[in-house]
Amino acid sequence: MKTPGRKLALAAMLALGANAVMAADLRIGLQDDPDILDPDQSRTFVGRIVYASLCDKLVDITPELKIVPMLATGWKWSDDGMALTMTLRDDVTFQDGEKFDAEAVKYNIERSQTLPESRRKNEVKSIASVEVTDPYTVTFHLKGKDATLLAQFADRAGMMVAPEAAKKAGADFGLHPVCAGPFKFVERVQQDKIVLEKYAGYYNADKIHFDKVTFLPIPDTTVRLANLRAGDLDMLERLAATDIASAKADANLTVASATSLGYQGITFNTGNTDAAKNPFGESAKVRQALSLAIDRNVINQVVFNGAFAPGNQPFPPTSSWYDKDFPLQGRDVAKAKELLKEAGYPDGVKIQIQATNNPVQQQLMQVIQAMAAEAGIKIDIVAKEFATLLKDQTAGAFEGSQIGWSGRVDPDGNIYGFVVTGAGLNDGHYSNAEVDAALNAARTSTDLATRKASYDKAQAILMQDLPIMYLYHPVWFWALSKKVEGFTPYPDGMIRLQGVKFAE
Repeated sequence: MKTPGRKLALAAMLALGANAVMAADLRIGLQDDPDILDPDQSRTFVGRIVYASLCDKLVDITPELKIVPMLATGWKWSDDGMALTMTLRDDVTFQDGEKFDAEAVKYNIERSQTLPESRRKNEVKSIASVEVTDPYTVTFHLKGKDATLLAQFADRAGMMVAPEAAKKAGADFGLHPVCAGPFKFVERVQQDKIVLEKYAGYYNADKIHFDKVTFLPIPDTTVRLANLRAGDLDMLERLAATDIASAKADANLTVASATSLGYQGITFNTGNTDAAKNPFGESAKVRQALSLAIDRNVINQVVFNGAFAPGNQPFPPTSSWYDKDFPLQGRDVAKAKELLKEAGYPDGVKIQIQATNNPVQQQLMQVIQAMAAEAGIKIDIVAKEFATLLKDQTAGAFEGSQIGWSGRVDPDGNIYGFVVTGAGLNDGHYSNAEVDAALNAARTSTDLATRKASYDKAQAILMQDLPIMYLYHPVWFWALSKKVEGFTPYPDGMIRLQGVKFAE
């Protein structure tokens, strides 16, 4: 005969079992491991995917690229365009319980501007001061007109971190980030996993249907897909183009896609440490020769089964910002050899190019390596884990780096930070005063034709200098278990979990 105590214990065990069954834990496979999880310091694409669950922004975008409210409920520009006033939600707390308000916004912008390690300085440098006009209203007073500011607030510059936690942690904030998003940080094991759990105090908690989300970096695309099929993952980002047909034919999977705003290319070190003292760092003609030695259309067919768009600018050919005066070049090995001879290298040149250690980027570089060799350009490919690649790139420990950018809503986000003198993402330390002037002018006008003329002026110089050699524009592909419902693909490649759930 069972005692009352044993009955209670059995009931408790059954209740725990029921809760375990009901727990909704989502597992997402990432192509890379993010760098530091501090919106002011980080720069990786996969880091932004984690932030979509961890750190809400002042504004967000729709799949159609319209800027919409998030932590801000509305905004208004002054008549002279020199001030932007935002009203804020009054029902938001950070994941440690601290209240989100106008003072928190002021702190975040000033942190982005002054934290020594901040990569957001160029994104908010137009802000002269932040005025708290009431607890839930904030005004940004500008040094000059800035057509890019709202778009900046739709990304990391607009992500709000908890002031008290950030003050206490300083540069180490990314080790245990505290934000205002739907999931709070639990733990991270480098190269293994990042675990977040649902924040009960989230203002839109009814739209979050998972108790926990775990991000698992798996660089090998084949392994990532195999894990999804085995049930060890619920979804993955960046399904390989060569696996699209197979995944679509799998009755247990769903494939979603969206055309990217970004690009992939090769960044050259033209002035960052002595590593820039090589033919590619010192001669634009040598860089032009490599560009002519490759066939971007062949790369797209061989590596990506024709799924992507060949490119030669920071904007895709379908973009209104694309400069039609510089169409995509065809391959010209003879011209490439001629340029090498003019540059003083008739017997050819060598360059070491680092690339991430996933199979797709390695295959890409192998195809480029074979093409370049026919023009007398010897490429030594160095495979690196992504965070290591970024660290070395920032430090100037590279000659060339195969790297991309996920793209931004405003064209400024695809070009300014990478080529303007001293900009936070200008790892090659390229510098040209005329380019700086043109791109700074593009920031100060809200007239589209005026901005386009400024970008075209910069492009005319950049197409000759080639500090970045653009290769292609990706299409984002996600693969999901059939049990995952409500996922909406966005052109920025992010995974937004509001409304996403497991089928009942």
